[in-house]
Amino acid sequence: MKLIRFGEVGDEIPGYLDDSGNRRDLSAFGEDFNEPFFESNGIERLQLWLQENDEALPLVDAHTRWAPPVARPSKIVCVGLNYSDHAKESGMDIPSEPVLFFKSSTAITGPFDPLIMPPNSEKTDWEVELAVVISQKASFVPESEAMDSVGGYCIMHDVSERAYQLEGTGQWVKGKSCDSFAPLGPFLATIDEIEDPHTLDLWLTVNEETKQQGNTSRLIFNIPFLISYISKHMTLLPGDIISTGTPPGVGLGFDPPQFLQDGDVVELGITQLGTSKQVVKAS
Repeated sequence: MKLIRFGEVGDEIPGYLDDSGNRRDLSAFGEDFNEPFFESNGIERLQLWLQENDEALPLVDAHTRWAPPVARPSKIVCVGLNYSDHAKESGMDIPSEPVLFFKSSTAITGPFDPLIMPPNSEKTDWEVELAVVISQKASFVPESEAMDSVGGYCIMHDVSERAYQLEGTGQWVKGKSCDSFAPLGPFLATIDEIEDPHTLDLWLTVNEETKQQGNTSRLIFNIPFLISYISKHMTLLPGDIISTGTPPGVGLGFDPPQFLQDGDVVELGITQLGTSKQVVKAS
């Protein structure tokens, strides 16, 4: 299934994409795509429910806003420097174990919402990433069982303000958590939609100029390893997001560096997970 949410901020409604790519309203199912949904085998229950009800579900108006496909999770765990060529362009060593940081869940926004630069920002940067959505509580999970905790996959734009992130003291989270810095979607593809999440192409353009190209086969630490590793340091809850890292081509890596400007248009996509698009706006 391809799960979506739609509607204005604060009034989002769950839905899904049918076989023709139409958005369908899932209000009649009575649940949002949140922690209670995932922890109660919501994906499986919804699949069974749709077998009896899918033809009766109303279409969503084409002009309706696309919302993030997951309701606000308890946390977004990000993996830094998880592509060797990105680590190299950042001037950092290839990590011997995963580099972890958090992104605030308040940064989540819809896949086509504006990307709002914080006041006086001069170093807002782009990063296309594969996001993994957790479907069941995971704590000290063996790597061999880790994929049982995955509910699906989607695109995340890990927007970064590099001055906030790198030029002060403290953690990277400061440069990662501004409002609108985590566009998510357009849809959550459940695991049956993706045969192998380690063979997916990623790309990102700014004003139609290609900046990033990569493939998840180049991940230093793959998805089952990441889930197992992270679950040894914190409990992952249903609905939580792991953002697996970005391929090379971020603005910081250019000589001289390139950063987003008011009016820029960023488009990004991942094989089988659709595309998203954000227009940059100064605050």
